Amino acid sequence: MRTLEIQPGERVAISGLDATAAELFVNLVTGASLPDEGTVVTFGRPTADVTEGDEWLASLDRFGIVSPRAVLLEGATVRQNLTLPFTLEIDEVPAELLQKVTALARAAGIPEQDLVRPAGELPGETRMRVHLARAVALGPQLLLVEHPTTSVAAEQRARLGRDFAAVGERYGTAMLMMTMDLDFAETAAHRLLTLQPATGALEPWKRKRGWFR
Repeated sequence: MRTLEIQPGERVAISGLDATAAELFVNLVTGASLPDEGTVVTFGRPTADVTEGDEWLASLDRFGIVSPRAVLLEGATVRQNLTLPFTLEIDEVPAELLQKVTALARAAGIPEQDLVRPAGELPGETRMRVHLARAVALGPQLLLVEHPTTSVAAEQRARLGRDFAAVGERYGTAMLMMTMDLDFAETAAHRLLTLQPATGALEPWKRKRGWFR
């Protein structure tokens, strides 16, 4: 298979893309980069047809990006970081946003006590949950997820995958997840694919069984 199509609300995990390739893949999907060959169609329109800068910037509202590359304000609390999609006035979180921010945190599996912790003190799993909550804050149609378990302990990865799936179900958001972590992928995605580097083909991604599995 050389064509990938994602349906509304569908969650797809792809292995075979390292960090650099995943970043390029995100750029291709969002139209920040154009493919040398083939066509990328998002929401019914080829990315190459979006030629005006303002139109392209407006189109980004349909995407949410979950990535370790995303910046957190390390000295700000989790609550303040989750408020940033809505306002830059975070020294004191506006009362009208508190309920919305708390609901985002709860959906992403962030413990309530962590809302007042500085982001710089968070373990890798919680940091990724903050990235997830911020990415869905403004109601995107498609989440692009880059290697979410890079800094997550092995025993936490399946649980993180289940919470990604729960967020997708809650908000009706499609997800395209680039990961090498099968434990995460099996709990997060509807479909698991692997990219064959020699041919560019997308094939079903299955757990390999050795002599002792």
